[in-house]
Formats: sequence, C-alpha cells, structure tokens
Amino acid sequence: MTIAGTAISSRASDWRPFWLFVTLAVLGVLGDRVHARTGRMRLSAGLTIVGLAMALLGPAPAVAITFMSRILDAVISDGWRIEHRRVALMWNLGMSVSVLIGGLIIRFAADAGLDAGSAWFALVVVGAISIANLINFILAAVWIRIHGGPRIQSQIVENYLPALPWIAAPNFVAGALATLYIRAGPPSLLLSLGLLGAFYALLAELLSSQQRRQALEERTLQLASLQVGVLVTMVRTLSLRDQFTARHSAAVARYAHAIAKEAGCTEEEQRTVHTAALLHDIGKFAFPDRILFAEGKLSNEDWAIIRDHPQNGADLVRRVEGLEEIADIILAHHERIDGAGYPHRLPGDQIPMLSRMISVGDVYDVMTARDTYRTPVSPPEAIAELRRVAGTQLDATYVELFAGILEREQMAFAHTEEYDFEAELALEQRIRELARPRAHVIAA
Repeated sequence: MTIAGTAISSRASDWRPFWLFVTLAVLGVLGDRVHARTGRMRLSAGLTIVGLAMALLGPAPAVAITFMSRILDAVISDGWRIEHRRVALMWNLGMSVSVLIGGLIIRFAADAGLDAGSAWFALVVVGAISIANLINFILAAVWIRIHGGPRIQSQIVENYLPALPWIAAPNFVAGALATLYIRAGPPSLLLSLGLLGAFYALLAELLSSQQRRQALEERTLQLASLQVGVLVTMVRTLSLRDQFTARHSAAVARYAHAIAKEAGCTEEEQRTVHTAALLHDIGKFAFPDRILFAEGKLSNEDWAIIRDHPQNGADLVRRVEGLEEIADIILAHHERIDGAGYPHRLPGDQIPMLSRMISVGDVYDVMTARDTYRTPVSPPEAIAELRRVAGTQLDATYVELFAGILEREQMAFAHTEEYDFEAELALEQRIRELARPRAHVIAA
C-alpha cells in the first residue's frame, strides 16, 4: 500500500534537480550515523534530511531516501541478522507511511498556493514532519504492543512525551533550512549543512549532559539505598533482639509524622521527622541484655548507659553522609522544655522542633504500648498525662496538636501486628524520599 501510494503520488518534477535528490540521499544515509538518544527515543540527523526532502522535493523522493537510509542503517548496525532484519523492515515500513503522509501534507499546501519561501510554509513543514513523527511512533508502539509490550498509552507517556522537546526542535530546524534553501538557492545548502551539524552536536551534548545527570541521580539513590539500608537493617536486627524497642520506634515514627503534618510542616520535614523517629532509639543497639530485659531496679551505672543512647545513636547516624540533620534530631529527643533533659540540658526552643515532636510521640507510646516493662494506660489517661507535663517536659503546642489528632482520628499502633511495623519501615520508599532532595542538590 505504501509503495502504491508513493508511486501514485510521484511526479517527474519531484526528482528535479536530480543532484539535490542524490545529495539528500547521501546525506540521509550519513545522517543516520549522527544521532543522539533521549530515553528510548533515537534522534538522528537523517530524520531532518528526510524532512528537507519532503519539503524541497516531494513525498516519493522522501520515501525513497527513507528506505535507503533505514535499510543501510539496519545492515550496518545489525549485520543482516534475520531477526533484526525483520524488525528493521517493519520499522522502515512504518517510517515510509508517515513520511508519505507528511510529504502529501506539504504538497497540498504548496498546490493550494502557499508561498514556498514564506514563514507560513516553514510552519507547514514543521507541522507535517511533526505529524509524520507522531504517526511513526504510534505505528511502532502498536507493533510493540502486539508483540507483548506495554500499552500504547503507557509508551506515549513514558517515551514520547518526555522526548517531545527534542523531537520538535529538529522539525523547526528542517522548516527553517527548507525556507532558507528556497529563498537563497543551492549555495545555502552548504550553510544549511553546517547549521545542521552544529545543531546535532549541541543536541548530543545536551542529551549527554542530561544522561550524566540521570546517572548521577541513580548513583545517589544507590548510595542512599546502601546507607539507609544499613540503618534499617539495624532496626530489624534490634527487632529480633528486642521486639518492643524496634516496634516502639515504628510507632513513634507514625505519631511524629502525624504531628508534623498537623503542624503544617513541609513534606521534606515530614519525611525527616519520620526517619529520625524510626532511628531515634538506634543507640540502644549497644545495650547489654541486663538493661534491655531488666525486670527489677536499674543501677546508677545502668542509668548512665541509658542516658548515653541519644549520643550513641546520633554518632552512629552521623557517620552516614547526608543524615547529619537526622543525627541532630536523634541527639535531642530526650531533652526537656524546662532544661532538665539529657544529654545537653537544652531548654525550650533550643531543642530542635522535630525532636520536640518525637518526644511527644515517644512518651505517649511508652505509656500506651503493651510490653513487658509496665502496665499500659488507656489513650485518654495518656493524653491527660501528656497535658500534665506540657510546658515542663514536653512542648505544649505539639501536645495539643497530638491530642487533637488522637481524639479526631483515634490513631493507634498495633505493636503485635507485623503489618504496622513493616508499613512504617517502608524501606524502599524511605530510601527514595531521602535520596530525592539530595540528588537534586547534587545535580543542580
């Protein structure tokens, strides 16, 4: 059908001057070797040359150049391997259909009397090439879908739309170069080739820079995966040794995140307080069993070890690059508003805001959780106790915010349920949330 349409649309004048057809054919073949990639999209100078052929010659010569350039490219790239030849031929067929349609659109505009040297003609060329590109992509997407690939809509969203600026730019170049040739004649072809080469050199450098940025973000994500993975693994290990402490940390993370959200904190602050709360008791990893599983009264030496756990946890987390702020929050989670806390006896607003939120969730969970150390109290009794120590031990503002959340939503954490524990860890999500802002800063 494509061959028939090409033959029917062919005119003798399309192939004149013949030197121009030969020149564009050679440039089309060579241009396919000059290409850049954006995601899964391949952009080549050959496509721009085909656009020039559509505008300066006609649909039939443009289709012929397409066949020659794409088949030769398949031979050079794939060495005539049968499985690649089949795909290449299907791809060439799709391109030929789209080029034929685009060339006919330009011819219709010219036959309608549109001045071939005008800006309007250049815009028609741009539109025709853009339509041809879209048809070509859709035909390829249909082929991929038929052979078990993703849905066409998904291919458009994931591959075509992100690459649209890079696809459109060469189309405008082709429209401008076609108009330049029509106005200035054959000598302008040399200038056009120089401009085209410079354009693709710049495009390749821009796309290469974009790919380097994406690779840097991926490496940053991998680094965050390793770093946060080590810490969360420690939480899981602590869970095997002392299930209550690990699940207590997960519960405090849920409560502190809710307080931060209620207080109007940014999404980044909410992520930070959640992660800091997950790790706030990581310093207990080094506790001896006599402290972790104590049933009787602790000695002064034991209490000294307990009071060291914010410092030990902060020191451990601070060794992970990028988690310095979280380490500062962990360090201060046992400070008190009246300055009687530890380790540095910080008063009031000198305590980091997110540490004060964690303290509220920490005290509440200690009172309400069902563990082996103490008899739990009911949520209303726990809220009453939080309000009693507000202004001395805890920040009164965050106590009231948390009380409002509990009374409105009846928030709770099931210490005996594995689901609640895993939901708060959400390792992969935590890694990506932590890595994302860091990657943007590095790439800027």
